[in-house]
Parts: sequence; C-alpha cells; structure tokens
Amino acid sequence: MRALLRARRRELLRLSIVIPTLDAAETLPRCLDALAAADERIVADGGSRDGTPALAEAAGARVIQTERGRGRQLRTGAAAATGDWLLFVHADTILAPDWAEEVRQHTQRVPQRPACFRFRLDDPSWQARLVERGVALRVALLGLPYGDQGLLVSRALYDRVGGFADLPLMEDVDLIRRLPRPVVLPADAVTSAARWRRDGWLRRSARNLAVLTLWRLGLSPERAARLYG
Repeated sequence: MRALLRARRRELLRLSIVIPTLDAAETLPRCLDALAAADERIVADGGSRDGTPALAEAAGARVIQTERGRGRQLRTGAAAATGDWLLFVHADTILAPDWAEEVRQHTQRVPQRPACFRFRLDDPSWQARLVERGVALRVALLGLPYGDQGLLVSRALYDRVGGFADLPLMEDVDLIRRLPRPVVLPADAVTSAARWRRDGWLRRSARNLAVLTLWRLGLSPERAARLYG
C-alpha cells in the first residue's frame, strides 16, 4: 500500500513551463498549443510590442511582465512558477506530441537529473541535418545542450544550484554547467531555422561556436550578446 501511495504521489507532481518572450507573436501560439498538457504555462515577457502578451493570455497562459534579458526573464518566470518540476522552452520551439509522456517517465525514473529534448530544425535542407548532427555531437561529448532543446529540472534541484543568472546571453550554458549532466529524452524539440536562413548556415553556426568559446575564455556576457547579434 505504501508503495502504491508513493507511486500515486509521483504521478501528481505538477509541471510548470516557463517561456521567455520578446515580440514572439509569430511563433508563440504554436509553441503554447504544443504545451497544453502542462499544469501551468508562464510567459515571461520582456516588453513585446507585437501583441505577444495578449496572445499568451488568449491561449490560457499566465503572463508576467519583466525587464528585457533572457536570463532575467527566465529567472522571474521560475520564481513565479508553482510546479514541482520546471520546463524552460523558447518561444520559437515546438515540442513533439510525445513530450509529456517522456517528461512523466523521466520524473519517475531519474528525478535527480535534469533533461532536455533532441534538437531539430524546421527546415528540410541538408544544412539543417548537418547542424542537428553537430548539436547532437556537442551534447554527447560535452553534456551541453542549449536552451532551444528545452530544459527540464526539478524545482528542488533548480533552487539548490541557484537557478538562472541575470545574464543577457549564455544563461542556459551557465545554468547547465551547475547542474548534473542532462538526460536527452527521446522526443524532438523543433526550433525555427530562421536565424540560420537569415545569417547563412555556416556563418550562424560558426558565430554560435565562437561566442561559446570566447565566453568560456572569459568574454563578458554583454560583449558576447553583442557579438551574437
């Protein structure tokens, strides 16, 4: 009976999703629609002027206004969340339909570890597949997913490591370096390839790698943000 009660208690754990936004009206509705299974969806908006907050509220999400800056927005959203588990998702990322079941299994199987999803781009080109393989290799070798893969972490663990820092960039890398190595869940996080198409596949990928390398060598987050563009 005690084992049954413990199992039932695990099933009742609440999940809060936090999404930082800034003029995300084009992508946010699909993102929120894919996350309907969550107990709580929080949109931490950094001053959008395109109707993003109204769209979020119309979709049933809770909107919190905060100062611009992804680290600050994520930190503010997490502070307002009420769930036992936190899932951080970017507004231009759409999780595959099986995400909720994979999250449920992870929270029961290895609750002491954070998790992320498999990185995918919404582009059919071979360049997109090459970027995806590069990301998979980075995660496998370094245990370093970025925020566009989503980040699932228990509230207890998040609080224990201090949560997101108030950084304009690299807030995801900064947090992940303080966490145990994330588990990659067998579900896709499909992210917009607009930045790669706009900047060029090679140029955008090289810029991402250069910013990460320079930041780890001591470049300030503010200068990294300017270089990232």
